[in-house]
Amino acid sequence: MQQTSSSPGLEQLSEPDLTAKLEPELLPKHVAVIMDGNGRWAELQGLPRIAGHREGINSVREMITLCLELGIQYLTIYAFSQENWNRPMQEISALMGLLEHYLSTERASLIEQRIRFRAIGRLDALPESARHWVRTTEQETAHLDKMHLTVALSYGGRAEIVDAVRGIISDAQSGKIRPDHLNESLVQRYLYTHPLPDPDLLIRTSGETRISNFLLWQLAYTELYFTATPWPDFRRREFLLALIEYQRRERRFGRVLSTVSS
Repeated sequence: MQQTSSSPGLEQLSEPDLTAKLEPELLPKHVAVIMDGNGRWAELQGLPRIAGHREGINSVREMITLCLELGIQYLTIYAFSQENWNRPMQEISALMGLLEHYLSTERASLIEQRIRFRAIGRLDALPESARHWVRTTEQETAHLDKMHLTVALSYGGRAEIVDAVRGIISDAQSGKIRPDHLNESLVQRYLYTHPLPDPDLLIRTSGETRISNFLLWQLAYTELYFTATPWPDFRRREFLLALIEYQRRERRFGRVLSTVSS
């Protein structure tokens, strides 16, 4: 893991200059984001915590817009973890209300921009009204393919693997698969994220340097980018800086890509 800060000189560049530094062939195809720091951002502003989550939606919008502009086809965001159910009920209710408001107001925009929406996680735990909006938005965007927006809700990486194992055992018992056919590709087909490719880049905001039970299987070879910027302040410029850092890295996947000759 690597705590990342901007390279010297980049902070002084304008957004068009930062964009010009991007090399299309080196951009990630799939970006995952742990959107951290909403509540702390609000508290520092003297605002209720939910205000930070509302402001964070604007960051989501900017990220979606930039992904569309750059041709980044997959964006997966960690919106609500299984552990978040332990938060005060008032905050949980406000977050569920915010989710419903986002889906009800943004659904038309997603369709217009040809964005497919999917939710992953143990969705049965969501309140009925929130679950309705999730399913409705999934159904109405299922045919779209310009970009895939995946939102992790009531999600846990360990729970995802447990659910995958349960699915494999069930299909093995019914004769749909044979135990000797079990391999990594088969396991991946039972994950919530199937058939999405694994993320190339994970971004976590607000200074924490852990993955917090997010996409544990899928992040095996993902580049990790950590920034102290809280999510409500993570806008277009911050995303450009993360992409520039990503394209500078040599992705080896366990191989040696170059050797030094004597």
